[in-house]
Amino acid sequence: MQLSGRGVICVRGGRHVFSGLDFEAGAGEAVAVVGRNGSGKTSLLRLIAGLLIPAGGTIALDGGDAELTLPEQCHYLGHRDALKPALSVAENLAFWADFLGGERLDAGESLATVGLDHAAHLPAAFLSAGQRRRLSLARLLTVRRPLWLLDEPTSALDVAGQDMFSGLMREHLARGGLIIAATHAPLGIDSRELRIGGMG
Repeated sequence: MQLSGRGVICVRGGRHVFSGLDFEAGAGEAVAVVGRNGSGKTSLLRLIAGLLIPAGGTIALDGGDAELTLPEQCHYLGHRDALKPALSVAENLAFWADFLGGERLDAGESLATVGLDHAAHLPAAFLSAGQRRRLSLARLLTVRRPLWLLDEPTSALDVAGQDMFSGLMREHLARGGLIIAATHAPLGIDSRELRIGGMG
């Protein structure tokens, strides 16, 4: 499996964020997208996820599931946790599992893995920032997808949470998954760097 971008151009609000960007990542590889604020790190993830349309160039996944589009093979974890405050932890995870579809693993096991099984029936509104991030990580485990797109994934996680997530990323890569992460901090795993200059 190979993810590649060729001559990718991103324009937002009439401003060229970046242009002529080439990148690639193979199965079992993690790429850390780095650059200053406003350089287009988040925009690149959103382009790969199909949430933005490139102004030019191509993005393709070779060797994935031919029946699915690239976005259908991605997990996009934004820097804000997409949770419904009034729903419980378990209900939030069930919502995402239903919405994403595909192969589903045991939600209770996913919550236990990220250390939230004790809070399964607690409304998400009561979670701390670190717990909200852990719940978002549980979504990556409950519905299996080969490509993880992570925007500042360790934000709000304490040291124990960062160590836990490093282990989850290593397991995902060992299964042949790919990780593209926009980050200002070390990921805690072996990764190749993709630097985006941007225009500020």
